[in-house]
Amino acid sequence: MRTAVFRKEHFNAAHRLHNPELSAEENKMLFGKCNNENFHGHNYHLTVKIVGEVDPKTGYVFDMKILSRMIKELVLDKYDHKNLNLDTEVFQHLNPTAENIARVIYDDLRPHIAPEQDLKITLYETERNYVEYPA
Repeated sequence: MRTAVFRKEHFNAAHRLHNPELSAEENKMLFGKCNNENFHGHNYHLTVKIVGEVDPKTGYVFDMKILSRMIKELVLDKYDHKNLNLDTEVFQHLNPTAENIARVIYDDLRPHIAPEQDLKITLYETERNYVEYPA
């Protein structure tokens, strides 16, 4: 009886999309306003989905109290109200696109979830733009 459980959270963060291997003109053409030297921010909405068998002892796929605490410690405490480019180690060398942020969040959480359970991250950067990882 595989079942999916979901936890929704949100965080606010600033970032700048920039590739140091490109010229200023190429960055501006590629990333537009998102390449602003003074950064810009988003109110990110995050959904963490775990799919697995329901434990007959607990009735849970995953204890949501534990998932909530994991997301707080491994994601929100690291990224909420931060400048991703300046305040986080991972995004000092990785362009903080929504795609990369979702993958990093997945990598942060995956080791704490049983291998037989599936994990999917959905990250809304805006109301209309969001990514899922893995696809």
